[in-house]
Amino acid sequence: MTVLSCKNIISMEDLTPDDIVAILDTAESFKEVNERRIKKLPTLRGRTIINLFLEPSTRTRTSFEIAAKRLSADAINMAGSASATVKGESLRDTAKTLSAMACDLIVVRHKYAGAPQVLAESMDACVVNGGDGMHQHPTQALLDLFTMRRHVGDLAGKTVGIVGDIAHSRVAGSLVPALRMVGAHPIVIGPPTLMPARPDVLGADVAYTLDEVIEELDIVYTLRIQMERAEGMPFPSLREYARFYGMNEARLNRMKPEGIVMHPGPMNRGVEVSSAVADSERSVVLDQVNAGVAVRMAIMYLLLGGEAHGDAA
Repeated sequence: MTVLSCKNIISMEDLTPDDIVAILDTAESFKEVNERRIKKLPTLRGRTIINLFLEPSTRTRTSFEIAAKRLSADAINMAGSASATVKGESLRDTAKTLSAMACDLIVVRHKYAGAPQVLAESMDACVVNGGDGMHQHPTQALLDLFTMRRHVGDLAGKTVGIVGDIAHSRVAGSLVPALRMVGAHPIVIGPPTLMPARPDVLGADVAYTLDEVIEELDIVYTLRIQMERAEGMPFPSLREYARFYGMNEARLNRMKPEGIVMHPGPMNRGVEVSSAVADSERSVVLDQVNAGVAVRMAIMYLLLGGEAHGDAA
């Protein structure tokens, strides 16, 4: 029986503020485990977790696999090229097939928004969204909250600037509601061509240049410019984007002294973030990667009723 108020985590809206606190607090225990020489716990021994990644991923897929193995679950990775979907099998039939194998939890990444919901409606296992289209990426938002809380403390009243391609970002789609749920003040920042038609419906304030709000920000969260699609991007050049929206040393010096810089990765140095900022003490990008394992361990533990197996750590 799940310890959380939900069985599946498809979007941030599935979670309550209490759920978020439970996940972040549990992740603190697992972070300690991940710093030990022996990083293995018997907590989910006998449980089966499938990572169904039908879209490329490095950080998310690897951290989910490591998280499952550190909790002693049987972790099975399925890439798109190894699944029957390449033979024309529907996602719903794939879900029923996996369900018949009595797995306990499925993490799914898919290029189409709504795919995790299809799985959740078609099987008994818990479903966690590992990123779907331009919809949401809730575990990324949770590891971001964990990282923010560790560096700037209580997030209530903190101002977070999310910079870049807001219109197409599933990271922004989850991070904005996540920040609001913990009492933070999100501002989405980018050129009008990278904003949704109605940015106000996101629930965040809107700014069209970084310089107009930089002094207000406790956290600057830069989004990746999709270099593989840069030729068709709706701005003149990457150089111009970096000039107006890139985090460089001059902008870092204008932030609050305790302010931090974040990025979900992979990072384009010299575009979203200069190398000087990326390698500075105020960049917490690698801390985000580290947090991913602890937070995803916490999610698996809480969804699969880890309380029944004793203390997390």
